[in-house]
Amino acid sequence: QVQLVESGGGLVQAGGSLRLSCAASGRSLGSYAMGWFRQAPGKEREFVAAVTRSGSITIYGDSVKGRFTLSRDNAKVTVYLQMNSLNAEDTAVYYCAASERASLVPFGRRNEYDYWGQGTQVTVSA
Repeated sequence: QVQLVESGGGLVQAGGSLRLSCAASGRSLGSYAMGWFRQAPGKEREFVAAVTRSGSITIYGDSVKGRFTLSRDNAKVTVYLQMNSLNAEDTAVYYCAASERASLVPFGRRNEYDYWGQGTQVTVSA
């Protein structure tokens, strides 16, 4: 079992940027396909971005394409979500998720993930 810890959330003005990080407690993330989701108050948890175990393929939700970038470091210890051109609709709790399943493509559905972090709040002021 892996424990995920997100960091990097906070308050930012519209048009600004933040970088979220996701680290595994005590082990590498290299064995996992990784994803980011977010949940705004009163809304369903929404897919943001995902990457394969190898890091070779990354996919994004329509609402963040062209603004957000998911990456993982060479040692696959940490996964990042670079968020640019933030707007008020990006305000949410952001969750990191890990999947043990083998796949050639990233996972875009919540039920494909086995482990979740506690979330980090991102608030974008108008």
